[in-house]
Amino acid sequence: MKLWDKGFELNKDIEFFTVGDDYILDRRLVKHDCAASLAHARALRKARLLTAKELAEITAGLRKITDLDARGKFVIKREDEDCHTAIENFLTAGYGEAGKKVHTGRSRNDQVLTALRLYEREALNELKARLADFAGAASALARAQGRIGLPGYTHMRRAMPTTVAAWAGCFAAAARDDARFADFLLSLTDQSPLGSAAGFGVPVLNIDRGYSARLMGFSKAIENPIYAQFTRSKFEPAIMHLCSQVMLTLNKLASDLVMFSMPEFGFVELPEAFCTGSSIMPQKKNPDVLELVRGKYHAVLGEEFKALSLAGNLISGYNRDAQLAKGPLFACLDTALASLNIMATVTGGLRFNRERCVLAPELFATEEAYRLVRQGVPFRDAYRQVAAKFRGGAEPGGAG
Repeated sequence: MKLWDKGFELNKDIEFFTVGDDYILDRRLVKHDCAASLAHARALRKARLLTAKELAEITAGLRKITDLDARGKFVIKREDEDCHTAIENFLTAGYGEAGKKVHTGRSRNDQVLTALRLYEREALNELKARLADFAGAASALARAQGRIGLPGYTHMRRAMPTTVAAWAGCFAAAARDDARFADFLLSLTDQSPLGSAAGFGVPVLNIDRGYSARLMGFSKAIENPIYAQFTRSKFEPAIMHLCSQVMLTLNKLASDLVMFSMPEFGFVELPEAFCTGSSIMPQKKNPDVLELVRGKYHAVLGEEFKALSLAGNLISGYNRDAQLAKGPLFACLDTALASLNIMATVTGGLRFNRERCVLAPELFATEEAYRLVRQGVPFRDAYRQVAAKFRGGAEPGGAG
């Protein structure tokens, strides 16, 4: 039975269209919805809206569902629409009146919001762990091969000398900042929407929202119920923006490595195990993994903009449009997690070629100019004197 069922039959084409792929996407929310439902049931018992026996039955049923889900055996059918309906139907079928009471004092609107917040907390903590692994791999590369000199580039032209340590350390630093962003989002989303119902609170019933929030590990409940619904248009895109920032870090690394590993450069070697081949050219060893990571940044950015666009021009309160951002959220997090994992592996296998990382004389032009400055020559005169030595490579008027 659908949670909104009033006794009439919905047009099947309309049902198929409105359900979309929610019943598939929601498979990852089952355990989180069960955790939220358990906290809600305990709050209902505290408000004397459930008996001790009913709470025990609901608790047992939710544990059964969680166990089935962990074994991949909890089924969400298209006619269920989503995990929330499937869970309630399971409880009602198994425990009768207790199952019918579990939805008291909430709406599917705050129910999905709460499950998403619990899922997001888990995903953000996993993202932090993988950022730490990636930063560790970059730092290990810096320690092992950091003393190798490397040309630094501006405008896609050789500019000044740097080292593998500085280059690899750049990505470790970026990952650490991305983790700080994740910490901020964990703090921002640390507020329970449960009990805000359809966005206007629950009349008459005296349900302790702070109690259910604490049971789920939130520091507080969202005070304004209308804002609870608004957060779906703010928090989810913010999490997707973190994913796009993570992917930008990896995009930059992948772009560098595609160029550095070209035979024409040869600065770094990718292990054969990291490269794929051509179906027609026997000699090819292609950096497909790097190209895919590089491209996935743009895919994640597109999902972020999709969610931001969906959030605009909607009046306050719940609108079904918001449901279309669930898939993009999952896609962004899945991509960022998988890409961090693979790039930590790639970074750990890099081998820089000291002989090919040639530091050409022009890379030291700035250093030479500053030596003249230390001898008392005004910088602008020193700049022109050194530029005259490298006339063919000088770029007058450039930004640096």
